[in-house]
Amino acid sequence: MLLEKINLQRELEKYRKKDISEEDILEQVKYFLQAEEDKEREIMERIHQGGFSEGNGFDPNLLIPGKVFHISHIKNICVNYRLRFLDTKYFKAGFPPEALSEIKDLEKIHNTPLHGFQIVAPSKNFRLKNADDPLLFAPIGNGYYYLIHKWGNDLNPFRKILMWPLKNIENLLVFTVIFSFSLTFLLRAVFFSHYQATSEFIMLFLFSFKSMVGLMIFYGVALGKNFSSGIWNSKYFNG
Repeated sequence: MLLEKINLQRELEKYRKKDISEEDILEQVKYFLQAEEDKEREIMERIHQGGFSEGNGFDPNLLIPGKVFHISHIKNICVNYRLRFLDTKYFKAGFPPEALSEIKDLEKIHNTPLHGFQIVAPSKNFRLKNADDPLLFAPIGNGYYYLIHKWGNDLNPFRKILMWPLKNIENLLVFTVIFSFSLTFLLRAVFFSHYQATSEFIMLFLFSFKSMVGLMIFYGVALGKNFSSGIWNSKYFNG
């Protein structure tokens, strides 16, 4: 007589039937899922409502040191890469499920609801009032922030170089002089090769420099642009 092979699913169902009915276990699952859904909805309301917070009730013994940053560190990265550090209520790109899971885990571990969420991202990802790689933070207090989650694509490796002239007025002046000098060499080589005197080169350089300054002023005034050092934490489109 051959022994019947064991069907693991049927065996599992037998054990479950001894412990709880299908209706009861389904009710428990529904209750759990509804509680999780309510929790996520409540977190999203806090994120979208925003608002200033001095800090959160983190347990310092449970914080991961590598995720703690001072406001000065955040300012440096925003100025160097022309990013904004603003309240999450201005963020329009949406939040991934992983970010909500991180918040829920942190609130469970530290036994406290989190408030005052801030986010680092390019200006285009915010709904800014007119006058690629988000970082979500929660304030700890005394100028310190805790990194909750990072998502999206990494920044272009050339972004820091491309945004260097817009960091402050000193950088812009240095860039304008270097660019004008290079442009002068190019113009003389292509159009004025028969003019080799130093005085003629200086006149051509001054013409190039004044043209560049004019373009910079037009770009800054007409388009409402400002330096990165002045807009990194500004909620206004034109800084």
